[in-house]
Amino acid sequence: MLKATNLRKSYGALNVLKGVDLTVEREEVLSIIGASGAGKSTLLHILGTLDSADMGSLEIDGTEISKLSFQQLAAFRNKRIGFIFQFHNLLPEFTALENVCLPGFIGDRLETDVRKKAHELLSMLGLVGRLDHKPSELSGGEQQRVAVARALINDPSIIFADEPSGNLDSKNAAELHNLFFSLRDELNKTFVIVTHNSELAEMSDRKVEIVDGSILSS
Repeated sequence: MLKATNLRKSYGALNVLKGVDLTVEREEVLSIIGASGAGKSTLLHILGTLDSADMGSLEIDGTEISKLSFQQLAAFRNKRIGFIFQFHNLLPEFTALENVCLPGFIGDRLETDVRKKAHELLSMLGLVGRLDHKPSELSGGEQQRVAVARALINDPSIIFADEPSGNLDSKNAAELHNLFFSLRDELNKTFVIVTHNSELAEMSDRKVEIVDGSILSS
């Protein structure tokens, strides 16, 4: 599903990534662990095409990312990649249903199809009674499940999650972790997750550790 080769990234004199090689198999749940400042989030942002490396190559689902124009990359990201962040990033003025629909609308899909898919996803995630609630009316766990539905709305090939349970209590964190594996099994999704949560890392199909900008172990 994903192949990264010799990824390097610096910010001024600070070398953040020092030649990272990484592959991710289809329908794999991969965790990336490491101390704060090791380069985990930088790596995830590059793998998710939110940032670009100074050197190296990245291929996702058979597409060489460097060969895409800015417009092509934006369309690729919208249709083929899903994102889940620690703090949800839900728009406060929109309902749960509307937040989930947004990537579909941006992708120019039919509104009726997008709304139907959003309703199905939120129902599958146990939020059928919360469709018209705004983020401020939802619990932290519910907000994160809305964010998961939003990541799935365009049926992406791969989903990147950056500390997805970092802002949740232990009960909601455990439910979210189990949800990732259910989605992998039921919807054949691939997950790459940056986490400090040791339980999630141990549950994963595979974990890699990044130390001082390099992959230490797999």
